[in-house]
Amino acid sequence: MILVCGIPSDGPTRLVIEAAEVAGVEHVVLNQRESRSIGLRVDVRRGEPVDGILSLCGRDWPLSVFSGVFLRLMDWQDLPENRLGPTYDPGGFRRSGLLHDALTQWTEMTLCRVMNRCSAMGSNASKPYQAQFIQETGFLTPPTLITSDPGRIKEFLRAHGKVVFKSISGTRSIVRTLSDVRLLHLDRVRLLPTQFQAFVPGTNVRVHVTGEEVFATEIQTPAVDYRYPSSEGEELKMVPVQLPEEIEARCRALATRLALPLAGIDLKVTPAGEYYCFEVNPMPAYSFFQEGSGQEIAGGIVRYLSGGDAA
Repeated sequence: MILVCGIPSDGPTRLVIEAAEVAGVEHVVLNQRESRSIGLRVDVRRGEPVDGILSLCGRDWPLSVFSGVFLRLMDWQDLPENRLGPTYDPGGFRRSGLLHDALTQWTEMTLCRVMNRCSAMGSNASKPYQAQFIQETGFLTPPTLITSDPGRIKEFLRAHGKVVFKSISGTRSIVRTLSDVRLLHLDRVRLLPTQFQAFVPGTNVRVHVTGEEVFATEIQTPAVDYRYPSSEGEELKMVPVQLPEEIEARCRALATRLALPLAGIDLKVTPAGEYYCFEVNPMPAYSFFQEGSGQEIAGGIVRYLSGGDAA
């Protein structure tokens, strides 16, 4: 049985629920927006597996019945039910916080499969830290400069000709080309160290790893950041592709090293056939790629969490 934690209307969460229904896999949905009325008791005893009781929808579920947990939670303090306003309830706010704390602690300790544990997702908070794991698995990475010094940026641009820049944290940012117009505002980096990378020509490929399964999607677009093609006046097309066995194995190894049974890996294939890796998303919005390419990524998630995929 699978426990799906999140907001059911959220695309990736919705697709997991639908995939479980199609596969006939028993599942329980913990709707995060109902956190004030959900009970969770976690029992920790020396020498015994962590257990407890989840109480929701008028029923108690022993935690031991769950073979896997899909964990896609927004910050509980940002839930509409927990925001300050005319209907704000301090008691409900506290109950919501206690539930999320207990849920996080249980998913860190349980022996069942979790996509993904919060501790593992922390690697995305620092792109330079994550890049070390990427390089250790054999992927190429672009020449990179992280600095708040405009002079060093200009030297880097002269050395590489075409440069893009992005955030070094887990906060989403739009990848942009360092153009002549942006060079006029380069002093802004003095307030915030920024990551600059040599532009790598080629084709973007997003890889989703779900346990041992690998789903690769080629993104066909001239846009620098394929997530926002319309901002550059471009369109995109997504096509399923088969990666070379060596690259598939490298993607699995990278996800394993980062303790991420579910991972969204951003690759780029150069005209010479070289594979560069830019980053690994620990909770990818895979629904965008599934709906664009027709690949059943959610099915891979359900198979792993239900125990049908190699651990």
